[in-house]
Formats: sequence, C-alpha cells, structure tokens
Amino acid sequence: MKGNIITVPIHKVDSGAGAAEQDLVAVEEPLQIRLGGRDMAITMRTPGHDQELAAGFLFTEGVLQQASQISGITADKKGAINVRLAEGVQIDFERLARNFYVTSSCGVCGKASIDALRAAGCPVLPRGRPVIDARMLPGLPQKLREAQAVFEHTGGLHAAGLFDTSGKMLGLREDVGRHNAVDKLVGAAFLEDRLPLGEHILMLSGRVSFELVQKALMAGIPILAAVGAPSSLAVETALRFGVTLVGFLRGERFNVYAGQSRLS
Repeated sequence: MKGNIITVPIHKVDSGAGAAEQDLVAVEEPLQIRLGGRDMAITMRTPGHDQELAAGFLFTEGVLQQASQISGITADKKGAINVRLAEGVQIDFERLARNFYVTSSCGVCGKASIDALRAAGCPVLPRGRPVIDARMLPGLPQKLREAQAVFEHTGGLHAAGLFDTSGKMLGLREDVGRHNAVDKLVGAAFLEDRLPLGEHILMLSGRVSFELVQKALMAGIPILAAVGAPSSLAVETALRFGVTLVGFLRGERFNVYAGQSRLS
C-alpha cells in the first residue's frame, strides 16, 4: 500500500455481530520544516508532496515571497524538509523567533488577527474580477470528490482543488489537515512561478476557517468555495480583502457570504 495509507486490524460490528477485519486509514505523521538551517514549524500531515507543503507554508505565512529565494529543498530520513536559501537572501529570523506549531486541524495556533494580514502583505483583491457563471459551482464538489484517490480508500482526508473560471480542475491535493492540503496546492504553484492565481477558484472539501482564507489571499485566489460552513472570522476576512466566499455548496444550493459581484 502506498505510503499515505496503512492497513490496521479492527473489530467490525454490524447488526450486533462482531468480526475481526482489516481497514485502511490515512497516515498522519509529523513533518519538521527547516529554513536556512533553522527550525520553522512542525506540522502533522499526510506524507506526500512534502516539498510543496513546506514551500506553500513558508509562502502563505509571509516568510518567503518568491521561488527564486530558494536554492533547493531536500528531505532527510528523520522526517524533516530542509529549505535552503539562495545566496544573498536574508530572512529576519528575529521577527520569526516565535516557533510555529501547526496541527492537522487548527493551522498556525494563535494567528487570528485580520490586521496582521495587512502587515504581512496580504493583498486586497480587485473587486468584481473575474466574473464566473454561478451555475458552474454546483458541479465542483463532485469533480473534487472523484479526484480524491486516497479518500476513496480511507474516507479520512480533506481535499483542496484548484479550478479555472470555466470549472476545469487544474490540480488537487489531499491531507489530514485542511490547511496542509491548501499549502501543498499553493506550494506547487509557488515553486512553478505561477502566482498570483488571479483567475482561479479554490474548492475545499470541508469548512472554511480564517487560515484558509488567509492562504487563498496570499496566493491571490479571488474565489473560495467549500462544501462546509465558514467561520465568522473567515467571512470578515473575505469581506475585508475582497474574496468571494461560497459555503454549504451541496447539490444546487450554496450560500454566498462575500463577493457576490463575481457571480453572474
């Protein structure tokens, strides 16, 4: 079985009768992210696309701004990703002295200030651009679900999908953590110098927290849709920075919490 899925013994009960069986579960393991030889973060993640995850995390948290600041990314056998800085690149590690600790559920603990986003350089997105056909949105969750290879086996992973404005899927990443899935997706675009993603839609398999709106903003993604509910701070952030935020996207129904002007 691939490295992000393992088989575990279970006792399965059906209609009062139990039996020993085997089940597939998604792997969750720690990943240490190091930048320039310094520890930056520990994240609990599903193995796979670890280099993208590290790059996406460093970008969406405002630590790095361009892929050219990186000279290389390598993995070691101790569960760490080492991001090497290009010659001449200076990072203010004193400003970053607080060690990040990231879990699979909460993102960067304690970072929940909208004002801090402005200070970190989060852009206010152009209002009303791009404009998409709202009738396309109900088809996105099914496209996301059909592309989730690991979820198909385990039922235990979140997904983040990148779509163009016509509803075509351009990329997908899975992880036990919603924010990790987004960092992997954004990290891939960052390393390929495809940012900002101003003509794209980010589709999420779960609910929307503040951190996920923040990461979409940093990537310049104007439209964020999810099958679940947004938090109050996610809505406030979307309104402040010009993100179109769609929640409860299920069947033909959805709620628009911000940025209605992009939907026709």
